[in-house]
Amino acid sequence: MESFARKNDSAVSSCLWVGTGLGMVIILSLNLPASDDLRQSEPVMVSPSGTVLTLKGAVLTFACLDCMGTLTHRPYEVWRDPHSADDGDKTRKRKLVMHSPSSSQDMGDHQFAVICSEKQAKVFSLPSQTCLYVHNITETSFLLRADVVTLCNSVCLACFCANGHIMTLSLPSLRPLLDINYLPVTEMRIARTFCFTNEGQALYLSSPTEIQRLTYSQEMCDNLQDMLGDLFTPVETPEAQNRGFLKGLFGGSGQAFDREELFGEATAGKASRSLAQHIPGSGGIEGVRGAAGGVIGDLTRARIALDERGQKLGELDERTASMMASAEAFSKHAHEVMLKYKDKKWYQF
Repeated sequence: MESFARKNDSAVSSCLWVGTGLGMVIILSLNLPASDDLRQSEPVMVSPSGTVLTLKGAVLTFACLDCMGTLTHRPYEVWRDPHSADDGDKTRKRKLVMHSPSSSQDMGDHQFAVICSEKQAKVFSLPSQTCLYVHNITETSFLLRADVVTLCNSVCLACFCANGHIMTLSLPSLRPLLDINYLPVTEMRIARTFCFTNEGQALYLSSPTEIQRLTYSQEMCDNLQDMLGDLFTPVETPEAQNRGFLKGLFGGSGQAFDREELFGEATAGKASRSLAQHIPGSGGIEGVRGAAGGVIGDLTRARIALDERGQKLGELDERTASMMASAEAFSKHAHEVMLKYKDKKWYQF
């Protein structure tokens, strides 16, 4: 991101923030060529700035706020359609959009650096690198995911803990706003796919083919019904066309009949006794539960049988390996005996 790499820097520069699993943050300076023509020939120079920051636990996320506490977006390149017919003769130049701090403040700090690890969060003031706020998020557990998101025209730090708690902290003051027990991590799929988005939303894969969406914002919850889309557009069923005489005479498509006309009691009278009827079972819910329990028992027994079969196969492999080792040892000893008595006569034995 565009930040201050060293103490008392007068201007921002391109930096690479590196966080380690031991809680160390290293800032690397990136020296980019000034013009686009030199970008193809001159390499990017990477040098350590000497700045090292420390936290407790493995580093998860970084963010940069300006002097007013607004989230500073990372530099991006404006996308242009290469196949567009507009201005085809003009030479298109790549334009990198930078977000520099406000020029109204010539002295003092211009940015807030937000760093969050598995255990705590810290806010540093740049370029002086002074630690302004520290918050120990958890002591008994650890964070799986942390993101700096926008919420209600502001920014906050959203965290998902391994014990199932969702927590939000204000920025840059790191004041606790929310701490609720939502979902214990019972599967690694949840820990790998959980992520926070803007406006108080979060997503994760509840199964290999299902996405679970949740919100921790009351405003988003109130407007959720208005934001839901429709999978199909409701359309009135058109009236059936009149079937012509010639179309029915010369092999048209089959005539559509109403189910009530064919099998209904209104026109055909009562159903015959030979027709199948639904007879509810005597067990009811208890019978269904018993059947389900029986199926679960069968599955359990099948799994135990598979485990026993795997154990027996493992024992068979061990016995086979032991027999092969014994056969190899016997062959070795037999070869040694043959070499020992190879040149001796029969009367020397």
